[in-house]
Amino acid sequence: MKIVILAGGLGTRLPEYTKKIPKPMIKVAGYPIIIHIMGHYIKYGYKDFIIATGYKSHVFKKFFKKFKKNGKPFYSKVFNKICKITLVDTGLSTLTGGRLKRVSNYLNKDEDFMFTYGDGVSDINLKELVRYHKRHKKLITVTAVRPPARFGELQINKGIVKKFKEKPQVTSGWINGGYFISKNKFLNFIKGDKTILEKDPLEIATKQKQLMAFQHKKFWKCVDTKRDKDVLDNILRRKKN
Repeated sequence: MKIVILAGGLGTRLPEYTKKIPKPMIKVAGYPIIIHIMGHYIKYGYKDFIIATGYKSHVFKKFFKKFKKNGKPFYSKVFNKICKITLVDTGLSTLTGGRLKRVSNYLNKDEDFMFTYGDGVSDINLKELVRYHKRHKKLITVTAVRPPARFGELQINKGIVKKFKEKPQVTSGWINGGYFISKNKFLNFIKGDKTILEKDPLEIATKQKQLMAFQHKKFWKCVDTKRDKDVLDNILRRKKN
């Protein structure tokens, strides 16, 4: 099964890093974010990657030293495991849905594929995700996560604090955590470069009752700010030790 990583965005909320490199190439715990993501897929036996680049695509090409030509697969080691990688420059201003559409020629029409964003790290059990998707037989599955609250939570009764919990996990509401698995037919919902994946395509799938959520309650962290980057760096370094 192939994995598409959407890695072409501008990363405007991290200008201190993204003036020079694309966000997925920001290092945490010694490696670019995208390498941690790829390493997780490899852990579960998925080793065929299509990286949809855009902003500063040359940085990816320089990092993967085996790269020779846009759209041409090559083999490289990630955490000492050989995997197949295809870098596809999907354009500077192409939106998330458009990037997915642009790599459609590299996917097998009769086979499901996985895709995710290039800035979210998780310990999701990918085998369970695949089993869940195949069991319900819908068009697409999204991983739903509950992110940690940014601030401490207080429960107050008549001015008296009844409960104090420092930065708990959000107890209500789920958000899009990436780590999708989809049938190829889902790509028909994407019109072109200006299509935002999270708008029409996923909204149409929802209306048609073709979008399922795999609920993941454990570790997930997305890097949107420098604070997120520092937190993830600390988490991954602790996991190493």
